[in-house]
Amino acid sequence: MNRTVVVIGGGYGGSALAKALTAEAEVVLIDPRDAFVNTAGSLRALTRPDWAGNMFFPYDEWLTRGTVIRDRVVSVDPGGVTLASGERVEAGYLVLATGSGYAYPAKPTADSTERILDDLRLTHKELAGAERVLVLGAGPVGLELAGEIKEVWPHKHVTVVDPAERLLPAFEPELRHDLHRQLDELDIRLRLGADLTAPPTTEPGQAGTFTVTTTGGEEITADIWFRAYGVRVNSDYLADGRLTTRTPQGRVPVTETLNVRGYDHVYAIGDITDIPEAKMAGYAMQHAEVVARNIIAQLHGELPTAAYRPLPHPMILLPLGSSGGVGQLPTPDGPAVVPVETVVRYKGADLFTGRFTEQFGSA
Repeated sequence: MNRTVVVIGGGYGGSALAKALTAEAEVVLIDPRDAFVNTAGSLRALTRPDWAGNMFFPYDEWLTRGTVIRDRVVSVDPGGVTLASGERVEAGYLVLATGSGYAYPAKPTADSTERILDDLRLTHKELAGAERVLVLGAGPVGLELAGEIKEVWPHKHVTVVDPAERLLPAFEPELRHDLHRQLDELDIRLRLGADLTAPPTTEPGQAGTFTVTTTGGEEITADIWFRAYGVRVNSDYLADGRLTTRTPQGRVPVTETLNVRGYDHVYAIGDITDIPEAKMAGYAMQHAEVVARNIIAQLHGELPTAAYRPLPHPMILLPLGSSGGVGQLPTPDGPAVVPVETVVRYKGADLFTGRFTEQFGSA
């Protein structure tokens, strides 16, 4: 059988899988970008441009035993993929790892490292000159953005608006209580249970004073705003149905071995799967471990038996700058709220830079 493993998407799951398989198979990684981008660092890169270079790990520096194709996949069938360039890539194994899109700056939109850095520097300049900041969305991204802004510019007025009545409702009350306490200490103003009657008159990330009105009648004047909501599954290349039928949300049905249903040589990992769990980088990397074991077993003529089982409770590490934040992690006895020191140690201090330097820092 063809031993070529084609991995579509070089994000958290796809890059981890490609790295894990290079000693066992002919790996072809397809992604329009020139580097693995640790988007967990995007918000800090916005507020601290001198730190932004830590986000990037060029594919050609760590995937030296594989092939990287900088292109977009436009169609997939059981035998391989078709690229936007018109090129056809045949595959013995296929892995869909294209993840999801999100509003900038949480997920940069450009394909080249240089262009992403340019975009972040330009937006940083806009933000630096704005005294009043409006963040629309009080989920983890919006709150983390507010925390990063306050750490660099404690004097800025930061307001976060969300129609939800409660912060992080799926998590333990103790976590929410501590989160409110820290937001109050940072003087981040929350407006929950509120929406805007009309959107701001400026584009997100562009400076320009405006006034908006909430559904509760409050007027908020700000000098810049950011969108922190709206996940989009990156699965348009499956729209022709040649491989599988997507769910109404654009996701791909998978088995417990993370096979795309109906195939023993096609897998999906990360945000694109229909697994009922939060879409997080950590889960995508766990998916990659399962699929790596299964493909290696198949390459050795064995049955793939590694299974992925979602956690029964949600987990989160939510930094508020480099020295604050809240977290909840799984334990054998159920979910446990962890102290701020744990959040800082595992994520907040360097936003996983050390972890990915170890994983992708050398071939």
